[in-house]
Amino acid sequence: MSGIRKIGVVGAGTMGHGIAQVAAQSGFQVTLVDAVPAALERGRAGIEKSLAKLVEKQKLAATAREEALSRLATAGDLGALAACDLVVEAVSERLEVKQTVFRELDRICPAHTILSSNTSSISITKLAAATQRSAQVIGMHFMNPVPLMQLVEIIRGLQTDQATYDAVEAATRAMGKTPVEVHDAPGFVSNRVLMPMINEAIFCLYEGVGAAAAIDQVMKLGMNHPMGPLALADLIGLDVCLDILRVLQDGFGDSKYRPCPLLVKMVDSGRLGRKSGRGFYEYGS
Repeated sequence: MSGIRKIGVVGAGTMGHGIAQVAAQSGFQVTLVDAVPAALERGRAGIEKSLAKLVEKQKLAATAREEALSRLATAGDLGALAACDLVVEAVSERLEVKQTVFRELDRICPAHTILSSNTSSISITKLAAATQRSAQVIGMHFMNPVPLMQLVEIIRGLQTDQATYDAVEAATRAMGKTPVEVHDAPGFVSNRVLMPMINEAIFCLYEGVGAAAAIDQVMKLGMNHPMGPLALADLIGLDVCLDILRVLQDGFGDSKYRPCPLLVKMVDSGRLGRKSGRGFYEYGS
């Protein structure tokens, strides 16, 4: 694990608690931090539920579940991460929010700590500039749902050094994931390709080209996608999709990344997808 033993995760949402689960399952000591007590409780409950499902499906031994949970601690303050070797930030996809977290982590964490972001679109170089340790800042973009998806995009900032990359690549492999190195550009590879497709599918719905189910069925049956783009947008979160498209539009200055007005309206109305119970489809509690 290249010296990484203790991992901190900031943000107990879907991505954060998924990362914490995978790290704890893989033998790391993990501290999951969220300033909102209810979010922290939901995150811990989500991990327990996910591990229980793995045991039920005989993909994980009951003893391994208990061991993973014993390696997981939770806290409401970033100060709890002062002993970590690696911290993964997984808060909302807003530059200013992430920069605030990185400044505080830079102040709290010891000199050897690597600071990483699970950002799906924001510049790692900009995040590194909020710290005094630019060489030790890197991107670790996990995919949703974290326990099931194999890929982690590893993104170097302009000043990320080789030792940091090597340590993070080794930790990623130790978590059972496949690291793929990409360059620091808006959206990296995954969302630079994915989000325009999702946005175009929303435009098709907006313009009446087809119903939501029809658009998704075309992509599933015609392109062999496991999930249609509108259902995938609901899974990701429509607010997250909108944030990423705006990063792409601002970063490249290209109108092809302009978010569909329907997406903007849905986010404004609180229809965010699965997490709100309604997006392009409706979901039970």
